Amino acid sequence: MIKSVKDLLAVAKQGKSMRLVVAAAQDEDVLSAVCKAAKEAIITPILVGDAEEIRQIAETHHLDVSDYEIIQVEDLKETAKVAVKLVSDGKADFLMKGLIDTSILLKAVLDKEIGLRTDSLLSHVMIYEPTHYHKLLFLTDGGMNIEPSYEEKVKITQNAITVCKAMGIETVKVAGIAAKEKVNEKMLATVDARKLQELSKTGHFGNDVIIEGPLALDLAVSKEAAITKRFESEIAGDVDVLLVPTIEVGNGIGKTLTYLAGADSAGIIMGAKVPIVLVSRADSYEAKLNSIALGSVIASYKG
Repeated sequence: MIKSVKDLLAVAKQGKSMRLVVAAAQDEDVLSAVCKAAKEAIITPILVGDAEEIRQIAETHHLDVSDYEIIQVEDLKETAKVAVKLVSDGKADFLMKGLIDTSILLKAVLDKEIGLRTDSLLSHVMIYEPTHYHKLLFLTDGGMNIEPSYEEKVKITQNAITVCKAMGIETVKVAGIAAKEKVNEKMLATVDARKLQELSKTGHFGNDVIIEGPLALDLAVSKEAAITKRFESEIAGDVDVLLVPTIEVGNGIGKTLTYLAGADSAGIIMGAKVPIVLVSRADSYEAKLNSIALGSVIASYKG
C-alpha cells in the first residue's frame, strides 16, 4: 500500500514507464515536471503543441527534450484533439493538460468520435499528506462538479474508490461529509450521504468498501471527536476518502490543507478511459510531479 507521497513516487519509478501525452506542452512548469518524471523513468513523454516554443522553454531552463516525440500543432483546439486521439488510438496511456484552457481539453476528451468518454462522470480526486493525519487523505470533488446530484455522487464515489484501489488500499473507508451527523430533510447533503451509506451496505461498491454518512469533518478525521460526541462509527478517525457535497466545500478543505497545513498533494481527473493530469498554474512544481506519478500509477492499474 502506498502510504505517502514519497511512496507514490517510488512506486511510479519502479513500475513500467507509462506514455504520457501533454496537450500544449509549451508551459514552463509543466514541461519541467514532465522532464523530471521522464528522467526518473516514470513516463515516456509525447509533447503536443508549439514545437518551437517548447524547445525555447527547454533551452532557457536547461531541459533536455531531444529524445522526446514532439508533435507540432499551434491551434489549441486541434492540439487537444491530437492529444486525445493519441490516447484513444492506444499510442499513449494517459493525458496531461499544459498551456490550454480546461474547457478546450475536456471538450475533446468528451468528443463522441475521438474522445475518451465512458458511462461514468468526470470528477476530480485530490490526495493529501497532512502532517497531523496518520495516512493519506483523498478528497473529492473539489475541482469539477459544482453541486452534484445523488446519482452523480455515486459515480464520484466510485472514481475515488478506483484511485484508492490503485494506491493499494484494501478496505476503502469513505465519509459522506456534511455539517451534522443526523439526517435533516432540509440539508440535502445529509440525505445523500445516508443514501450512499445504505447503497454501500447492498454491496454496490464492493464488500471491501465502507461508506458512512452523514459525518461532520471532525468525526471523519478524529477518533477522539467521535468518542467525545459518543458517536458510534466503524471509520471515524480513519477515513480514506472525504466525499464533499459541493465544490466550495472541497475547494476550501483542499486549499486549507495546502496553504495552512502544508500538505503535499497530487491530483487527477477520473471517469474517462484514462486518468487525466489537470493541474492548476498555482500548483507547485512538486504537486505537478506528484500528479504525474499518480496518473502513471493509475494508468498501470489493472484492477
